[in-house]
Amino acid sequence: MTAVTTTTVQLGPGVIGHNDLTFAEVEAVARHGARVELTPAALAALGRGRATVDRLAAAPTPAYGISTGFGALATRHIDPELRAALQRSLIRSHAAGMGPLVETEVIRALMLLRLKTLASGHTGVRPIVAETMAALLNSGITPAVREYGSLGCSGDLAPLAHVALVLMGEGEVIGADGKPTETAAVLIEQGISPLVLEPKEGLALINGTDGMLGMLILALLDFSRLLKVADLTAAMSVEAQLGTDRVFLPELHAIRPHPGQAASAANLLALLKDSGVVASHRGPQGSPTECNRVQDAYSLRCAPQVAGAARDTLEHAATIARRELDSIIDNPVVLLGEDRVESNGNFHGAPVAFALDFLAIAAAEVGSIAERRTDRMLDVTRSHGLPPFLADDPGVDSGLMIAQYTQAALVSENKRLANPASVDSIPSSAMQEDHVSMGWSAARKLRASLGNLARILTVELVTAARALDLRAPLQPAPGTAAAVAALRRRAVGGPGPDRYLSVELRAAEDAVRDGSVLAAVEEAVGALR
Repeated sequence: MTAVTTTTVQLGPGVIGHNDLTFAEVEAVARHGARVELTPAALAALGRGRATVDRLAAAPTPAYGISTGFGALATRHIDPELRAALQRSLIRSHAAGMGPLVETEVIRALMLLRLKTLASGHTGVRPIVAETMAALLNSGITPAVREYGSLGCSGDLAPLAHVALVLMGEGEVIGADGKPTETAAVLIEQGISPLVLEPKEGLALINGTDGMLGMLILALLDFSRLLKVADLTAAMSVEAQLGTDRVFLPELHAIRPHPGQAASAANLLALLKDSGVVASHRGPQGSPTECNRVQDAYSLRCAPQVAGAARDTLEHAATIARRELDSIIDNPVVLLGEDRVESNGNFHGAPVAFALDFLAIAAAEVGSIAERRTDRMLDVTRSHGLPPFLADDPGVDSGLMIAQYTQAALVSENKRLANPASVDSIPSSAMQEDHVSMGWSAARKLRASLGNLARILTVELVTAARALDLRAPLQPAPGTAAAVAALRRRAVGGPGPDRYLSVELRAAEDAVRDGSVLAAVEEAVGALR
């Protein structure tokens, strides 16, 4: 989590289809420590929802999740004196995660999205439950959640249970040293009283798609930024390989009207505008309508078609995420205004899981075409006059040969990660939960895929920058020159015999991830689409 922001995100009860929570606000809380605040309207909705639950809890007729067991044990009626123990038992038994710790930003996103649903009043929890969740977020307390435990159906049960355990004053949180530590002392230090859960509250805290949705929203933001970087590195590769920019003209993309393709082509034209390198191989009179390079390799010529398809995939996934962000996910759910509670299947993560898997396919393809462009710059038979592997002294110096090995390994990994998780299902809970979405797994592998894509594009960026240096005295376009200059400010230069390439690649990766390269480019050419 980066430096704490002064932003405060307000959570109201919302209206289905018109929730005010935005992707940017999710990121602000998850990554930048923004505070959250429950509005008076949210507290009122919480009170109304709780009144419905209290009425059903007092009734002699069993109500699922309120006066019964759960899952395959839902047929047992639980006596009132055992219901508090039932809530504790539910959370303790479901907090069964294993494996490495999940990233803080994911847990904060998960907590915020669960809090958003609680604030609707449709879950039937008391206001104090939502207020305590908000207090955890505002105090910077991050529950220790483990990698494995969610099947993406009945919500992200195990991850959410680990959060609920902390609300009860149990389990572990992430300490200042990044390691798990006991919860109780941390709550005392922050002045937060642990909860004693009442009927319905345990189930309400764990029955949501919040983990997979949080990761989807963060992935959408990351992928959107990386697609701009992909257009930048493609433009630099086109320029470095003496490619033509005429294939990016808007009239060519208007006759195949995919929005993402048009946006990518427009970016490439903007980035290549006023390029001395491109101008050097125009027709004999230097006419802008003539160029002797009209059949570049597909990895250059079709860059907008591939990156554009990824953009359109991202927009589809964003539509799914916005709908899910507007949703109330709980089972059973309180129908406010009708004074009743109904069981449902809205916890199934299929809509989110499908979107996550689709994005992993797109990310793999964006990385794949970038690697092909990189390889062409390093191959003396296809690079149009560049030295082998862009080396200072080929033979003594291997240049960027092994950087492409690393890139190829990452591309291959992303192809494996593109295999959909959502086509798998494994029964659980004595066949009560006999079909599951695997949405959490889809989200985890997408995070890995986008991390790899950032590195793949970094290798192309460093390679193209080196190739453009070697085209001197020809001058690159202002946009691509700004990218080269941004790398130089990070001490990233062409590989020589005395350079440690891994250090340079990691410095360039930092410049990609922190947005400094993209910021420098957009300062030169204006905002990219």
